[in-house]
Amino acid sequence: MGVTERNTTLFKRLLRLRRAERAHPDDRDIAIVRADLERELGDVISRSMAAHLLGVHHSSLQRWIDSRDLPMVLSKSGRKGLPVSSVAALHEALTGGVLEESREPPTRRHRIEPLIRESHRQADRLNPRQLIDVDEDESDDLAGGHRRAERRSLAYHRAVARRLRRPMVDAARRKVWQRQREGKIDARYAAEWLQILDRPIPDVRRALRTDSARMRDLRQSSPFAGS
Repeated sequence: MGVTERNTTLFKRLLRLRRAERAHPDDRDIAIVRADLERELGDVISRSMAAHLLGVHHSSLQRWIDSRDLPMVLSKSGRKGLPVSSVAALHEALTGGVLEESREPPTRRHRIEPLIRESHRQADRLNPRQLIDVDEDESDDLAGGHRRAERRSLAYHRAVARRLRRPMVDAARRKVWQRQREGKIDARYAAEWLQILDRPIPDVRRALRTDSARMRDLRQSSPFAGS
């Protein structure tokens, strides 16, 4: 089996697991298997492989990368590519979450532009100054710089709260589970985040919008980073 065929097979399995996770959000075993499969596939996908999986021309993909509509990142091994999770999410947005076994139709390549335009419209509707109380006289000392970082984090989480839906909460819970398994989150923070994520959606939104000492600490290990 060649590299392209192998990665295509792994990617299709990953899509199935992501669909199973949405159907069974409380099943940790599915989350564990999905995380293991992502590691086998690699944390990034090359541009040519992403174009193949999405059914678009590589020049179109490069145009979206150049305009920063699709992220290019460095993997842990130093390899540059598109995050597997971003490619999978875009594939699901294009197909409505339906796994297509047959070859993608040519019209697929024309369907990413509306998704990108909609993401631009959503971003344009967000005014960071309306999400936080901006202090124009904030000092430039170390404390002021730290506070600015906290304010940026607060603005980001308030933006997440505005569009928060159950699938996003389920994905955040799986991220906490994965970090617990890998030992990448303090046990106390993990327990507090899981407690928050088990609440009704309005309560989760309220927690994300809260500017308290407790939430400022928790946001430093937020499972919503990159949402």
